[in-house]
Amino acid sequence: MLPKEFFFELQEYVDKHLASPKLTCEEHFFKKTVSGAVVYEDIERKEIEGFVKSNKKPSFRKLLFSYIDKAGVTDSQVYKKAGVDRRHFSKIRSKPDYHPGKNTVIALCLALKLNLKEAAHLLNAAGYTLSDSDLSDLVIKFCLERKIYDINDVNLALEYFSLKPIAGVIE
Repeated sequence: MLPKEFFFELQEYVDKHLASPKLTCEEHFFKKTVSGAVVYEDIERKEIEGFVKSNKKPSFRKLLFSYIDKAGVTDSQVYKKAGVDRRHFSKIRSKPDYHPGKNTVIALCLALKLNLKEAAHLLNAAGYTLSDSDLSDLVIKFCLERKIYDINDVNLALEYFSLKPIAGVIE
């Protein structure tokens, strides 16, 4: 069970970021005692729903297929160029909540010739990022900045540092 302080901090955060009537934590939650423990139950969900609605970004799947449409290429051209198995790509297409592994997303970014900003956006949509403190991520960022999109070339750059290649990995 979350402590009472959590809800007060949450309320302060929501109040700071949303232009809505200011209510106290006690006005949002009511106390209920269960077996001697104090439990706070949600009375009003509008603020949380509003926050989620105003901050939610497109899903990985939706963003990927918008980039494919923008590039004017077919699905098969993309997954073949990325070295992604047809069945794996089919999973991405047919399962709305499916999130492939980071290497798969990077391979798709390269196949679509995304710039660094677009690649970061697609990776973020899948729950990943390119870290400045990870050597492999720095090599990928370097390749994206230099518009090096051939997966074999990227794998050679990774191999130079004795790092694991991105293509041919089943996740």
